[in-house]
Amino acid sequence: MATQRDARHVNEESPRERFYRRERRSVPAARAFASAALADWGISERASERAYEIALCVSELATNAVLHGVPPGRGFRLGLSLSGDVLRVEVHDSGAGWPRLVGEGEDTDESGRGLLLVAALAGKWGVMERDPGKIVWCEFGLRAEP
Repeated sequence: MATQRDARHVNEESPRERFYRRERRSVPAARAFASAALADWGISERASERAYEIALCVSELATNAVLHGVPPGRGFRLGLSLSGDVLRVEVHDSGAGWPRLVGEGEDTDESGRGLLLVAALAGKWGVMERDPGKIVWCEFGLRAEP
């Protein structure tokens, strides 16, 4: 007799990842992929506003990868992982350069505000070296509000 397993529980801690090409349509595709993973993990049901914030940050990091981090002919990898009550988002790209926050007094800059949004919404964020390129990551606490 076969034992049945709760697929939701088995997959809850499994990382999800997907590769995207360097093209603008990859941004909405990455956001949809993240939203589907959040729904599979039950995050969109128990924390819909948090799920929206996570999807928004995925969009921002994917946009940065497409516009600034991915050399022509290459792509980026989006990774999502859930460990306990912490969700981690990682965007891996092979481009040179390092992302930076737009500081005060730089209001004329046309880019860079996406990372300000990520910094405001995520509990933590950062950049790690990778050969080649970098990994831009952010983490979200998912602890239920009392």
